[in-house]
Amino acid sequence: MTTPQPYGGESGPHQGPGAPSSPSGPGARRRRGRARYLPLVVAAWAVLEIWLLIQVGHWVGALGVFGLLVLGAIVGGAVVKRAGRRAWRGLAASLQPSAAPAEQTDGSGNAVTMLGGLLLMFPGFASDVLGLILLLPPVRSLVGRRMERALERPVASGGLGDLNSAFTQARIHRPDGKIVRGEVVRDDEPPRGS
Repeated sequence: MTTPQPYGGESGPHQGPGAPSSPSGPGARRRRGRARYLPLVVAAWAVLEIWLLIQVGHWVGALGVFGLLVLGAIVGGAVVKRAGRRAWRGLAASLQPSAAPAEQTDGSGNAVTMLGGLLLMFPGFASDVLGLILLLPPVRSLVGRRMERALERPVASGGLGDLNSAFTQARIHRPDGKIVRGEVVRDDEPPRGS
């Protein structure tokens, strides 16, 4: 039994060579199910940020809210800059062949620190609180370990190859099926016959 797909393909037990190789199973369905709620989560987050801005504005005034937002952006920029420098130094040290093998830097810690700094730079108080929480060392190490595990799973199962093949198929199999024939003309060659 085959089911029609939006671009003329079929899914079923006997997929053709042009069919995308997407993982199917409970894990893939769960990820697609979560992504369905992403616009709702973003909208709820925006409403929460606006509500908090209004509430804090009642307590400290408009100038106070503006000052707090600018302060959060400055602190977040400093955090991102410091984490970026630390990551760059770690990369440079790991590329030195003459240097003795030092302790390995935790790249996920830098990533979580940068994420915390970016959340501090984002205007709003809920994102500032979340960014400050991510900067706490126990939370940073916990989130870093979870990020590492989440990134190791697709690499171990070959999930990144599926993304590459999807781009290749989208590039090769155009929906309209047209083939454009042409001739390459180079401007740097002198014209023939002169």
